[in-house]
Formats: sequence, structure tokens, C-alpha cells
Amino acid sequence: MAEVIAIGSDHAAFPVKEKLKDILASKGYKVKDFGVTSPDSCDYPDIARPLAQAVAEGKYERGILLCGTGLGMSYAANRYENVRAALCWSKEVAKMAREHNNSNVLVLSGRHATIDPLEDIMLTWLVTEFPNEERHARRIRKIEGEV
Repeated sequence: MAEVIAIGSDHAAFPVKEKLKDILASKGYKVKDFGVTSPDSCDYPDIARPLAQAVAEGKYERGILLCGTGLGMSYAANRYENVRAALCWSKEVAKMAREHNNSNVLVLSGRHATIDPLEDIMLTWLVTEFPNEERHARRIRKIEGEV
């Protein structure tokens, strides 16, 4: 069964989100779109909150959020326990976000990159596994307040 990826954007990143949804589908992923459905102005927390909550509750293993800079979405998503939203601007950062921090929400800037690097960042993040090495797992437990 294909993994379902939760995805959402504000108005600034709407066109990019739509392209990334097509790419996800072409790679065999199913997509749950948390909005928006048009480029009409909206408030990014209205999208980030339900997606982050769904990831925090385990309804979706991973999600992707986009806004103009990515900053607002990352601030909003990281307010949820067990959500590790990583604003990634390169494949290398996306890889490290998964390997070292077990990031479960990828955040991208819809205004500051073309689709090609964003696709590469997203696909790198999706295929990179968390090795669950004790040093990284310990750090994640500390982030979550378990240690």
C-alpha cells in the first residue's frame, strides 16, 4: 500500500504545491491535500495547524508544508508535540533533517526556488531513512522532553 503524504500550502505556494502533488502521484504516493484550493489570500496557520495535528496524532506519518518563505509554516507546525518540521533549502539539508532529526514534516519555500530543486529536496527527504542510531534517538527524545 502506498504511503499517504499530507500536504498543504498557503496562497503564495499554491502553484508549487499543485506541481509537487503531481510529482508525488507519479512516484506512487497518495496525497491528502489540506489546502488551499486556490491562490486566494489565506493565513498559513489555518493550513499548518490541521496538518501538523494530524501528523502529531499519527494519522499521517509525514507531511509537507509550503508558504512563501517556509518560515511561517515551520513556526506553526513545530508547536505540536512529536512534530519535527524542517525548513529545507537543499537536498543535503533534507537528508540531514531525516537522518539526524527524523523530521516528519518537510517545509519548503514556494517563492524562493524553482520546481526542479524543490522536487529534488522533496524526493531526497522522502527516500532518506532515519537510522535510529542512539545518539540521534537520544537527541530526539530530548526535543520531545522525554529525557
